[in-house]
Amino acid sequence: MLKSLKNTISGNLMNIPGWRTNRKIVVIESDDWGSIRMPSKKAYDELYNIGIPVNKSPYCRFDAIETGEDFYQLFDVLKKFRDKNGICPVITTNTVVANPDFKRIKESGYTKYYYEPFTSTYKRYKYCQDSWQAFKTGINKGFLKPQLHGREHVNVNYWLSLLQSNNEIFLKCFSLHLWGLSNDVIPTKTPLIQATFDIDKRDNLDFLEQSIKEGQEIFKSHFGFISKSFIPNNFIFPLELMPALKKNGIDILQGMKYLLLPKYNSNYRSKIRRYQGQLNQFRILDLIRNCSFEPSVLGGSVDKSIKQCMTQIDNAFFWKKPAIISMHRLNFMGSFSKANRKNNLQGLETLLTQITNKYDSVEFMSSDKLGELIYTN
Repeated sequence: MLKSLKNTISGNLMNIPGWRTNRKIVVIESDDWGSIRMPSKKAYDELYNIGIPVNKSPYCRFDAIETGEDFYQLFDVLKKFRDKNGICPVITTNTVVANPDFKRIKESGYTKYYYEPFTSTYKRYKYCQDSWQAFKTGINKGFLKPQLHGREHVNVNYWLSLLQSNNEIFLKCFSLHLWGLSNDVIPTKTPLIQATFDIDKRDNLDFLEQSIKEGQEIFKSHFGFISKSFIPNNFIFPLELMPALKKNGIDILQGMKYLLLPKYNSNYRSKIRRYQGQLNQFRILDLIRNCSFEPSVLGGSVDKSIKQCMTQIDNAFFWKKPAIISMHRLNFMGSFSKANRKNNLQGLETLLTQITNKYDSVEFMSSDKLGELIYTN
């Protein structure tokens, strides 16, 4: 009861300040597309059998690089709905555009970092041979609008240091072509292995600025346009790199109500408060996720996720705010559990049914389009 009251108060406080609109706008932001995470059920089983508690993490249990079937089953749900303008729900697919090139990194003795575009990763997985075509189909039909989630989803210099120091767990993971053991699996001190920008030394800023530049270049070469918005992995990002975002054509920062900063070898992590639709000191527009549909993270509780999300949407509209829904990729992946994909897609269909029935003036929009709308106002 107390927790529910605190969440209600927090939700209201988050929605009070910032940009307002009478329009009923719904944005769905979904992270991690293109990234490997858990490469196979075999890799999962091997880690679990040697005592690494991958079962503790829903990302290890469910999150795999997307297959064509994952895409097309998602499209089958989205195509059933239209907003007041005849537009279908569009998912802002925040995409990691590269993955580590494990072969070349190993050949360097773990001293150099190499990567491959996410489409090359698709080609190496036999169950992802039609993924790129499916991705493009979703874009062409208006179901998906890709935006940049980073060049890779790994804290490169920290990861290489673990490998160079002969860390047995991460060397084992490397041999299975993965790195993403979050703190619920292997508790570690910061920096976080999944958080690209969670650096402990300012010396690494040049490397990260280059990763932003190359990430945007890879993004444009594959999708044919630049990403106008960006969300850093784990929503940790140094203020020193904000100008690099602007320099590379990014005007909009997706994320939560707080931007987390690297600790830089401190015991305390600073954070910056953000407000819906406001320009920060770097003239970058802040978009705040004020709703969530994450049943896989909530232990598979689809009904609870739907109820929670509808309450959050109602609250956003009450305060005349767009409803920006967090909906990570893992909820719709079926490589390791077809039940995970099936149950959550059914939940998504129920959620969209409730939204369109309750709000006949609803408008579905991608993150970059919402950002453009706010800029014009």
